[in-house]
Amino acid sequence: MKDKTLLMIPGPTPVPETVLLDMAKSPMPHRSTEFSAIFDEVNENLKYVFQTKNDVFIFAASGTGAMDAALCNIINAGDKVLSLVIGNFGERWGKIAESHGAIVERITVPYGEVIDPEVLSERLAKDINKEIKIVTLTQSETSTGAVNDVKTLCQIIKEHGALSVVDGVTSVGAMDIKPDEWGIDVLVSGSQKGFMIPPGLSFLVASEKAFEAHKQCKYPGFYFNWSAYKKNLAQHTTPYTPAVNLVVALHTALKMIRAEGLENVLKRHKENAMLLRNSLREIGFSLFIEDDNIASYAVTSIYPPEGISVPEIRKALKEDYNIIVANGQNDLKDKIFRIGTLGFISERDILTVLASLMEIMKKLQK
Repeated sequence: MKDKTLLMIPGPTPVPETVLLDMAKSPMPHRSTEFSAIFDEVNENLKYVFQTKNDVFIFAASGTGAMDAALCNIINAGDKVLSLVIGNFGERWGKIAESHGAIVERITVPYGEVIDPEVLSERLAKDINKEIKIVTLTQSETSTGAVNDVKTLCQIIKEHGALSVVDGVTSVGAMDIKPDEWGIDVLVSGSQKGFMIPPGLSFLVASEKAFEAHKQCKYPGFYFNWSAYKKNLAQHTTPYTPAVNLVVALHTALKMIRAEGLENVLKRHKENAMLLRNSLREIGFSLFIEDDNIASYAVTSIYPPEGISVPEIRKALKEDYNIIVANGQNDLKDKIFRIGTLGFISERDILTVLASLMEIMKKLQK
């Protein structure tokens, strides 16, 4: 049925109709007082969602753009970076750091596992001369659905003295994360995840310590330069032409989040994820992340039942029920499928997917 698709992937995520309608309006001048008023409110509400008192920079870029902005502003060639890798996007941190001339060391665990705080503590304890300047890590690993204990890991990093740089792309707005309280130096996220708008915007929060490191950066770049964004925020504007209609969409979406209340939003994500996880177990599916204590509330990775392939499940969901779920990535392609539960997702959506999977199981197991 046309226009009936249910998008259940970990990004892009469904967009509320009110957001779509506001985004569809004619663009306004980005240097107008009208846009500045919207922009100011957006920035205050972003601080609310990020649970920070620091500025939140908005880039016309995907989440990877914000990851690049996070590192290009604090890395000088030859700096040592420790990358904590639990999946595809944890690995991306290391690649970005290397592209800016950093010397990267990786602590890597098999996909589906998370970083042991003791392992990190032992490695940083050996860095007697404090050569490691930056540690990169992920909260909710989009490729697997595993979740690092960011609070504990960032405390260890803080005690060492390095800067912590965290990927919160699928966790901000879906799982609790408090950059100021937990001592996170740089935190990034993207618009097409928990923020309930289409792809095209990304966000970055930097601590005072991170901003001091930025001031010592020799080549912070032009477009993503933090100083330009901070200066223009004080003037109620952006340094370069913003994605006006996406900012307007974000304005509406953030008001929806604020009206629901962040605590309720986070509770809804947890309840939906656990409903999905527990129900999948009941109907015969195995989860890639079995331990609920390290499982994301944003994305769940699932093994297909024996005798049924991932492509068959994804094809049947799409063709029979207009439901889109994601494949695995890299070595996990066609071995798992992933269901997103972040953003504008309700209990009804979860139940619809579960009922559809049960029907597909009957058909494919005949």
